[in-house]
Amino acid sequence: MLRILTLSTLFPDASRPNFGIFVERQARGLAALPDVTVKVVAPVGLPPFPLAMASRYHALSALSQREEWHALDVYRPRFTNIPGTNGRWHVTMLERALIPLLDRIRRDFAFDVIDAEFFFPDGPAALALGQRYGVPVSIKARGADIHYWAGAPHSAGQVAMAARNADGLLAVSARMAEELIALGADRERVRVHYTGVDRDRFGTESRAEARAALNIDGPLVLSVGSLIPRKRHDMVVEAAARLPGVAFRIIGHGPERGALQAQIDRLGLAERVKLLGALPHAELPRWMAAADVMALGSQSEGLANAWIEALASGTPIVIPDVGGASEVVNHAAAGRIVAASADGFAAAIADLLCDPPPADLVKQAAARFSWETNSDALYDHLHALVAAHREAQSSG
Repeated sequence: MLRILTLSTLFPDASRPNFGIFVERQARGLAALPDVTVKVVAPVGLPPFPLAMASRYHALSALSQREEWHALDVYRPRFTNIPGTNGRWHVTMLERALIPLLDRIRRDFAFDVIDAEFFFPDGPAALALGQRYGVPVSIKARGADIHYWAGAPHSAGQVAMAARNADGLLAVSARMAEELIALGADRERVRVHYTGVDRDRFGTESRAEARAALNIDGPLVLSVGSLIPRKRHDMVVEAAARLPGVAFRIIGHGPERGALQAQIDRLGLAERVKLLGALPHAELPRWMAAADVMALGSQSEGLANAWIEALASGTPIVIPDVGGASEVVNHAAAGRIVAASADGFAAAIADLLCDPPPADLVKQAAARFSWETNSDALYDHLHALVAAHREAQSSG
């Protein structure tokens, strides 16, 4: 029996059902394997009183401390997230909140390994906890957790320390793995661990069927991602201004919504470019199938799940050369990797609209991504860490 404690500050809840949904899906796949038990610890960061009483935190404050979430046993401890400190105290506060909880959990669930699914602050805190409980620690690098926190002054040292000292490291793409190695990680401890895609949902509906259901007529370009500066939706909106007659839909929510809507209005695109907000993940497969192109202008990524979900739906993608882009767009039917500019995006989108690749060829680019493969690879990785740890203990 392999007993796994999954630690992730990136995990969905009732107030944020799409937040880290890929971490949830991965944990579910792992828990479904024979001789595996998983418990999930999904910490919730809240500011200290009285800031925590602000209305924006009510939904998070109301979350259950423990619940069954899609057949997973999930704990949601609170830790103090002090605004304006740029991560200086994140690890300390997280570790302080987790020790009493994990002490209790361990009485009945002697976990064999800690699987940290986000690099900061989860990773450094997991290392301290691994030492406390005498278990190996794996940390996964997903993208922003490295691209931002490894460069921020108060967290860079902690991120590099975690990269050097984790028993095992996972990266969502080969390029992400090289970034970990550049931080000082031992190459032998780093493993590329690709995401999966749910083929019971994505790729089951034809473009014609999806467009009829959504009442779509004419070419459609879709963007999927949080409305934050890093996703550069403004660049895609600029590209839309260069493509008359093409409809654009942007799925996601975030602080940039007002600025994006103002940009859309200023460019006179309100009839063609619409912000759909944060749709339930269950509605995403139909939109992916209906689109002619999925365009995402991210400034940085590890390997975006939206890329894989689009390809699995038969929809080619237009993306900049970030993260694992070249590992995904590895033939012409999969889409285009272009310069991060409105002109570059507009030209690539126009090219794909003029000469659309067959859906079956597009889907081939996503063929190697599955949750079954993801689960098996994660099991092998964690099992090997536990076996090595036990061997070291017995020989020591």
